Amino acid sequence: MASIEEFMAQHHKACDAHFAAAESAVGDDDWSAAAREFDAFAKGMAHHFEMEESVLFPAFEERTGMDGGPTYVMREEHEQMRGILGALKAAVAARDADEYLGQCETLNVLMQQHNIKEEQVLYRMMDQHLGGEADMLLGRFDELAAA
Repeated sequence: MASIEEFMAQHHKACDAHFAAAESAVGDDDWSAAAREFDAFAKGMAHHFEMEESVLFPAFEERTGMDGGPTYVMREEHEQMRGILGALKAAVAARDADEYLGQCETLNVLMQQHNIKEEQVLYRMMDQHLGGEADMLLGRFDELAAA
């Protein structure tokens, strides 16, 4: 049985790898690779947000009664990241390295802070409150990916 923290931290790392590869490709002026890696990164982030917002957050909120606490903050940060992802997508389409790399700096800081809060606080709270349901909850992620 995987813990929520372990599973989600691994997903963070997978997204981070595509983020770094896309940034590197932009720096190398390899727009084909940049587009491919950015697309994988954007899809990974969308899936990650969906896993949290559709499965984990509602289960946690129902179990704890906390709907204005940490999950609210994480949703707000997801919205900020979605905005930056839109700007990055436009920069890739325009092949604008300066815009892309500038937006990457902003997103990188936001993602690092966000991931620390999730990995060191929220996911641990989820494992504490939802640990017995972890396999069932994590299994629902496959359904999301197939949809």
